[in-house]
Amino acid sequence: MVGVVYLAPEPGAEPFVKVGAAVKSGDTVALVEAMKTFNPIKSDKDGIVKEILVSDGAAVEFDQPLVVIE
Repeated sequence: MVGVVYLAPEPGAEPFVKVGAAVKSGDTVALVEAMKTFNPIKSDKDGIVKEILVSDGAAVEFDQPLVVIE
């Protein structure tokens, strides 16, 4: 999805995930705003967040990796 990525639900709030955090399949890891709609980006597996590949407010492209979960 092409849009702007947000790593927290609102400005000043805690991010959805941090490096080292445990996540479960279906947990929201970011939001992507596209055409004035906020789309939750959910983890597709259980694991530990190893790296966050984007910065908050960055433009993202279709199929661009956002978070590394192992």
